[in-house]
Amino acid sequence: MSNIFKTALLLVVLTVLLVLIGGAVGGQQGMLVAFFLALVMNVASYWFSDKMVLAMYGAKPIEESQAPGLYRIVRTLATRAAIPMPRVYLIPSETANAFATGRNPQHAAVAVTEGIMRILDEEELEGVLAHELSHVKNRDVLIATIAATLAGAITYLAHMAQWAAIFGGRRDDEEEGGGVFGALLMAILAPFAAMLIQLAVSRAREYQADASGARLAGKPSGLAKALGKLEAASQALPMDASPATAHLFIVNPLSGRTLLRLFSTHPPIEERIARLRAMRV
Repeated sequence: MSNIFKTALLLVVLTVLLVLIGGAVGGQQGMLVAFFLALVMNVASYWFSDKMVLAMYGAKPIEESQAPGLYRIVRTLATRAAIPMPRVYLIPSETANAFATGRNPQHAAVAVTEGIMRILDEEELEGVLAHELSHVKNRDVLIATIAATLAGAITYLAHMAQWAAIFGGRRDDEEEGGGVFGALLMAILAPFAAMLIQLAVSRAREYQADASGARLAGKPSGLAKALGKLEAASQALPMDASPATAHLFIVNPLSGRTLLRLFSTHPPIEERIARLRAMRV
């Protein structure tokens, strides 16, 4: 219950930030519009997030006859986790990666790239899929998608607020809400706050999925070895992925050679591997 409360609180804070930015752009009317936008985006993310993400990466359903080993691993893990068998998809990409999506275990899907199928052995692939099915069982895939959607909307509205502040979008600088300076300050700080909140959601869920995935697989060694391989493969061949959905993948699909690595949605691979190796299953 504690994790559910913390996650709900983070989503409430994101919604409030969205509403405040709406107020900075358009006063009380802007706040109402932003609140309505937040509700619409939450509902849309709940019902259609899986379809949107799968389509974004060209993921195609794969039949059991095409990948019997993959299906065997997924089915075994789903049975252990006491969740329905998820839909299985293949992403036509040489970058080695995987993600899970879906609003709940009854509507879940797991997607793997062609690259990951080539470089991982069965034990390592089992570790990766156990991690992803743990996301499904923990019901945090949807939370991460909604958080990313709202954080993106906050950033977009904040840019609008910047222009409104610079060009006098508020009719009276002394209006309640801090005038031009208040709107400009909000426009600068809100995207940063939204990013930090999104990172808090994403990093916490990765550590949790690593631990529960290791227990589901019965040993942490497979996932630990897989993470090392996937990190090296991702650095050598970054994926053409959207930053808005990068957090869904088991390792960051974007290049990590810049200062933006400090703000990655994923914890450092070295720390994840160290935690796994220290586990007693």
